[in-house]
Amino acid sequence: MAGKGSRLRPHTLTIPKPLIAVAGKPIVQRLVEDLAQSFNGKIDEVAFITGDFGEDVESQLMDVAQSVGAKGTIYKQDAPLGIAHAIGCASPSLSGNLIVAFADTLFRANFHFNPKEDGIVWTQKVDDPSSFGVVKLDQNNHITDFIEKPQYFISNLAIVGIYYFNSGEKLRDEINYLIDNDIKLRGEYQLTSVLENMKNKGAKFRTASIDEWIDCGNKEAVVHANKRMLDIKKNEPMVAASAKTRNSVIIQPCFIGDGVSIKDSVVGPYVSIGRNTTIESSIVENSVIGEETTIIDSNLSNSMVGNFVEYVGRKSELSISDYSKFAS
Repeated sequence: MAGKGSRLRPHTLTIPKPLIAVAGKPIVQRLVEDLAQSFNGKIDEVAFITGDFGEDVESQLMDVAQSVGAKGTIYKQDAPLGIAHAIGCASPSLSGNLIVAFADTLFRANFHFNPKEDGIVWTQKVDDPSSFGVVKLDQNNHITDFIEKPQYFISNLAIVGIYYFNSGEKLRDEINYLIDNDIKLRGEYQLTSVLENMKNKGAKFRTASIDEWIDCGNKEAVVHANKRMLDIKKNEPMVAASAKTRNSVIIQPCFIGDGVSIKDSVVGPYVSIGRNTTIESSIVENSVIGEETTIIDSNLSNSMVGNFVEYVGRKSELSISDYSKFAS
C-alpha cells in the first residue's frame, strides 16, 4: 500500500487509499478480515508496505493486525520501483506460508485453500488484458506462463492481486535475485518475473477465481464500493446504538457510526457516516461521509466527504478532502 493513490486525490493526501472507509471499515481492514476468516489457523503477522504517512496511520494499521490476533509490522517503500521491489521491502517477514495482497481493492471470493500447495494466484476474466498481468494454464489448471501487460492477446485471465506462497523464503530469494541483478521490465521489478522464475524452478502454481472485483480507485468507484458493501452486509447491525436522530428518516441500508447526530434530515439509501459526524437540515444519499464532519443545509448524492470537514451549502455532488471548510 505504498502507492500515492493519485486517482483518489485529494482524499489520499493525508492517508493511504487502503485506509479509506467503505461501509464503516477501512478497505485494508475488510481485506485482512476476509482473508483471516478463510484461514483455519493462527495468523502470526500482518506486514504492511506503505509510504511515509506518519504515526497516526501506522497506529491504525497496528489496530488492523490486532483485530485478527496478529502482530503488525510496518515497512516503507521509498521509491516506486515495482511490486516485486515493494514486497522485497518486507524481506524479514517473507518466511513460511504467506499471502500477498494488494490492499486497495475489495474482493468477494472463496479464499479457502490447501496450505501444502506450492502457490495460488487469484484471477478473473477481463475484456482488455493489456492493462494487467495475465496467466496461461495447462490442462490441469496449473500456470504455464506469467505475462505482464501483454501487447497482443495471450490470455484473458487477469491477476487480481492476491497470491498464496507455501515458501516465503523462495519468494524472497527470487525477489533478491531480480534486484541484485537489476532485472527490470518497463523500469520496474515485476512480480510476474519472480513468479515465472519460481515456476521454472519447479513451483506449481494454480489459479483460483474471484467472484467479484470491487475497484476503489477513484471517488466514483469508492461510492460504488460503499453501495455494494452495504448491500452485502445489509443483514448485519450497521447503526451504532450511540447514534442519535431527531425528526429524521434513515432509509436503509446505511452505516451510521458512533456518536453520529442526524437532525431534520433524510439519510439513505447507501450512505456511510463516520463517528461523531453531524448531519442537519439535509438530504444525503449514495455517499460516503467521514468522521468528525458537519454537513448543514445540503442535498448530497454520489458524494465523498472526508474527515473533519465543515460544509454548508446546496451542491448536489461533492468530493471534499479532510480538514476542509466550505460554505455556499
